[in-house]
Amino acid sequence: KMKIAIGNDHAGPDYKKAIVTFLEAQGIQVTNYGTDTFDSVDYPDFGHPVAVDVEEKKVDFGIIICGSGNGIAMSANKHQGVRAALCWTKEISALARQHNDANVVSIPARYTSIQQAIEIVATFLQTEFEGGRHANRVNKIACQ
Repeated sequence: KMKIAIGNDHAGPDYKKAIVTFLEAQGIQVTNYGTDTFDSVDYPDFGHPVAVDVEEKKVDFGIIICGSGNGIAMSANKHQGVRAALCWTKEISALARQHNDANVVSIPARYTSIQQAIEIVATFLQTEFEGGRHANRVNKIACQ
C-alpha cells in the first residue's frame, strides 16, 4: 500500500483536503503534516516533517504546498535524500519523475487550480523514473 506525507502552509488547506480525498479514494495512506486553517504560518514547519518522512523512507512520496511552491520546496530540498520538484503543470510533474526521480512534488497553490493540483499529483504518482542517462545526473544532485 502506497504511503504519502503531505504538508502545507496557509495557502493550501483546501488543496490539501482535496488531494487527501483523492488519494484516500485510491487506498493510499496519507500522513497529514499540514495546517488546516488559513491563519498565517511558516512553510518550513510543514515542509520539513514531510521531507524527513521521505528521507527516512517512512513514505513513498511527499506532497508539499505553499503559495508559490518555492519556499516549501527550498525547505524540503535541504534534506539530502529529498528531490522536491516545483510543478505547476502535469507535464512538468511527469518530467520531474521521468528525468529527475523527484520524490516530493511541490504545488504552487496561488498559481494552480485545485483540479490542476490533483492532476499534477496523479501524474507524479503514476510516472516512473526512466533511469538510464538520467541516473548519472540524479546521482550528482546530493552534496554528500
